[in-house]
Amino acid sequence: MKDIFFCPEESNFYSNCLESFVIRNCKNYESIVEFGSGDGSPVINSLLRNKFNGVIQGFELNTSAWKVANSTIDEYNLTNKYIIHNSSLFNSSQPNAEYLVANPPYLPAPDDDIYMPLLFGGVDGATVTNDLLSLGYENVLVLISSFSNPTSTLNLAKENGYCVQSFMVLPLQFGYYSSDPKVKNHIEELRKNNMAFYSGDYYFLAGVLFNKCQDSTVDLSDKLAQVMTSL
Repeated sequence: MKDIFFCPEESNFYSNCLESFVIRNCKNYESIVEFGSGDGSPVINSLLRNKFNGVIQGFELNTSAWKVANSTIDEYNLTNKYIIHNSSLFNSSQPNAEYLVANPPYLPAPDDDIYMPLLFGGVDGATVTNDLLSLGYENVLVLISSFSNPTSTLNLAKENGYCVQSFMVLPLQFGYYSSDPKVKNHIEELRKNNMAFYSGDYYFLAGVLFNKCQDSTVDLSDKLAQVMTSL
């Protein structure tokens, strides 16, 4: 759904989260499913920097981004490790995998009539993220924005039996798409209802690894909630 990665800082952050929380923890031949692969650069960069023996199946709706990703995959001879489908994960058979990873669209707005509709994350910005946490994968790595109703995501994750195993946080400035007056005004309204958290032109983006609580001895959900609602 997210056609390309417009913010290099965000793309690098996603790569770092992938490497720290997923790629380096895959000791055998684990499978990974990726929602919204975009141009594939975060995964490709991670694979080039790390040893990984498994297979990553990505799903990307935007045909232009899909073509760019596959061209780069071919260039670096990664076709046996990274396969991207030009379709939606939600409309697929949803392959079995140890991990689901995503940098999902998270811009809140009253509707998708915004500068970049593919970045629309629902009225509160958390719709796609919450849908991903409802697919039942054992481990889920997602990026969560502090202005996209993070409390609802953490509450839904808990309802679905997830704990927060690890997280890292990046402060970001509002960019071109989040500064769209329609988006920014809507975020201000969400803030009045304690559904968005930011300070001035800054918000937090968190890379969060959820896993099913029965397999976890750690739950950092409360600590993450404190961080994401602190602005």
